[in-house]
Amino acid sequence: MQVFLVRHAIAYERSRVRWPNDALRPLTPAGKEKFRKAARGLSKWLPERAALLTSPYVRARETAALLAEAWRGKPIECAELAADQPVAEGFKLLRTRKEKAVVLVGHEPWLSRFLAAALGGPDATLKIDFKKGGAAFIGFASRVEPGRATLCWMLPPRVLRALR
Repeated sequence: MQVFLVRHAIAYERSRVRWPNDALRPLTPAGKEKFRKAARGLSKWLPERAALLTSPYVRARETAALLAEAWRGKPIECAELAADQPVAEGFKLLRTRKEKAVVLVGHEPWLSRFLAAALGGPDATLKIDFKKGGAAFIGFASRVEPGRATLCWMLPPRVLRALR
C-alpha cells in the first residue's frame, strides 16, 4: 500500500476565546493560499486512484478540500485521524481500506508519531520535522504494520510549491 501523509496547512493560533473547541480552528487566508500552490505540486505526485482521508478537525478538512480541488476526489472524514487519537488507530484504518494508495491529512504530533511507528516499529521515537502543509510518502510492501514501511520521500511545503 502507498500512503501519503499530509500535514494541515497554516492555521490560526490556538485561542480559547475564539475557538474554545480547538477542533474548530480554521486555516488562515495565507495558509489557504500557500497550500493551494503546494497542492498543485503535490497533485503531480499522487496516484490517480487513491482514497483521500482526513481528520474531522476544520483545519485538516479545509486542507483536504484544497488538495481535492487540485487533484481529484472527495475527502472522507475519519475520526481515527483526529489529533488526539492513538497512532494504532491509523494502522487499523489503513487495514480496512481496499485501495492501493491512501492520502491521510492530519496533525502534528500524530503524523510524526505515525511515521516513526511505520518506519521503526511501535516503540520508535524518531525526531521528525513535519512542516505545516508538507507531505511524506511511505510504502508498505506487504502488511500494513508498524515497522514495515519504507520512506520514499518527505517534502516541505516550499518544495511542493516549487514543483511544476
